[in-house]
Amino acid sequence: MKEDIKKNNEEIKDSSCDCGCDCDCDSMSEESKDSSPPANQELEECQKQRDEYLAGWQRSKADFINHKKEEMERMEGIMKYVEEEMALRLIPLLDNFDLVEKNLSEEDKKDDKLKGILQIKNQIQDILKISSVEEINTKETKFDPNFHEAIEQVESKEESGTILEELQKGYLMNGKVIKPSKVKVAK
Repeated sequence: MKEDIKKNNEEIKDSSCDCGCDCDCDSMSEESKDSSPPANQELEECQKQRDEYLAGWQRSKADFINHKKEEMERMEGIMKYVEEEMALRLIPLLDNFDLVEKNLSEEDKKDDKLKGILQIKNQIQDILKISSVEEINTKETKFDPNFHEAIEQVESKEESGTILEELQKGYLMNGKVIKPSKVKVAK
């Protein structure tokens, strides 16, 4: 019986291919060897594909970072615009408070209720200071069309172009004129 098993094993070895099966793999493996690329070429193709994917991911990441920076700059621009718009809407309130305060009598200035109302002016000024809004200085300065708007020219002993009186305050925001001062100027 041992001899029969041994004989069968030898027959199987002779008829089978290298993989140990009963098929005719030898002829197939030679054909497949010819049609399949060698392992090195396959490896090179995989590395090339990997490099392409990596380069694509790196480009996408750089694009995303650039987009993020551009978006932040755009948002900062919008915030500056909104802040400027808010300031331009609050400034007329200050002008009105200035007019009221200018026309108050000394008796009225001592009234606690009016002092409380005028305190609102101080709060608005504080809000504007936080937004980097400041008044344009007109005292003892020459007329500058970049900062002042001449409403009236008056004959005066002062040198020509000297600001005689500020009729309405002007304002700067981050060094930029958002409202010029309205002034009387000496001829």
